[in-house]
Amino acid sequence: MSKKISLVVALVGMCALSLFLLSCGSSSSRPSGLLYVLTQGSNGVGNNVSSFAIDLNSGNLSLVNSNASTCIPAGGSCGLPLDILLDPTGAAAFVLNQGIPSASVAPTIYSYTVNSNGSLGAPILAQTLTSGDTPVAMARDAAGQFLFVIDQGSYPSPGYPAPSPTNPTCPHVPTSATDVCPSISVFAMQSGSTSLTLASGSPFYLSKIPSALSAITFTPPGFTTAQEILFVTNNLDICTANCVLPPHSDNTVSVYTVSSSGVLTEQPNSPYAVAAVDPISVLAVNTYPAGENTGGLFVYVGNEDANGGHLYPFQVCTVVNAVCKTQDVANALMTPLETCSQGICIDVSATSAGQNPVAMLVDPTNSFLYVVSEGSSQVFGFRIGTTAGTLTALSPANESSQGSQPVSIALHPSVNNTGQFLFVSNTSGNIAGFTLNTTSGSMSSPTSTVAPATPSGLAVR
Repeated sequence: MSKKISLVVALVGMCALSLFLLSCGSSSSRPSGLLYVLTQGSNGVGNNVSSFAIDLNSGNLSLVNSNASTCIPAGGSCGLPLDILLDPTGAAAFVLNQGIPSASVAPTIYSYTVNSNGSLGAPILAQTLTSGDTPVAMARDAAGQFLFVIDQGSYPSPGYPAPSPTNPTCPHVPTSATDVCPSISVFAMQSGSTSLTLASGSPFYLSKIPSALSAITFTPPGFTTAQEILFVTNNLDICTANCVLPPHSDNTVSVYTVSSSGVLTEQPNSPYAVAAVDPISVLAVNTYPAGENTGGLFVYVGNEDANGGHLYPFQVCTVVNAVCKTQDVANALMTPLETCSQGICIDVSATSAGQNPVAMLVDPTNSFLYVVSEGSSQVFGFRIGTTAGTLTALSPANESSQGSQPVSIALHPSVNNTGQFLFVSNTSGNIAGFTLNTTSGSMSSPTSTVAPATPSGLAVR
């Protein structure tokens, strides 16, 4: 009897060991990240967040769930979901809803806890924005201290704000639900929390229509205190000469510093002119390696004009050199990117980027820039010159987005350093994936995953 018991115990032990080894093998061979995809549904029905698991060996996606509503109650009237982002810990998600100005439905931000299986919990109303606003985008800083939202005010309907006898200047404080100035709103946030708190001085009213934004936290060489800067592109000036003149094309970039409490201060010399019409995207990139002084702070502005889409490069003065004086560094002066030789400096030419380059991002090393162009359904890749900021097209220079009308882009770094994965949402109804070479930045092995109707914003963890 004892021999039989011993044999059974041995067999059980062997099975347990086998299961353990299989489990470990399964875990290491199928690690997964998470991709969150906003879906705008069809005719305003089906506004949800879909969660996909990412196989970090192949980049393949598998659906976790697609029933996290972007509104309370589910299927309610919150308008189209525009953007989604995660806090730095990946424990909370935030979704910006456009609202429905014509129906007096205010725009909102909903927050979610991220469950252990990657799905999202029930939506929580984190903030209600001003009724009549038309939000277009949101972003957060790297530390997850602030969340920024830009909106176009009462545009395109019922029209631009008009000055009143008590508010003759521009911008002025809105006087009614149909008189809403464009603005920037800053919300304080905390890692792991689903709560947002409106910062002092917000909304920060504007006289220009904002189109895109990028936030960066930067410590200038030789300094110990980090500086947070917000870059906002504008494509229409709604008010000039105390609102006497009619609205006109603007084509500028405004630069703001952000205080520790979230107060915005526009920098001297801002806004800066962009030598192109209709700037629609912007991205600030810091190429300084940690603890080193060789690099730069560069800003890339995407535009769309009659000649197609381009990226216009700028540099922010961070050190005194042939271009930047001491006061320029103090004011974080932004100038068109220049190359200098024997004391002669010329502006760097704009880089072609398909048609309608609507979104950009950089890889974790700030070495490569990737751009999605909605009009030509392409994904472009460029190497960033570490010290010069110039863009050099990768080989191949671009890939098909594997669908039509791409609007958002996200990147997930691999945990095993063998590669990383780029994802693009196509409003035609699919998510494209690419494997990135961490040395050359090149895109390869395109995949396509069917998504619920009209995918838009993306976020990864």
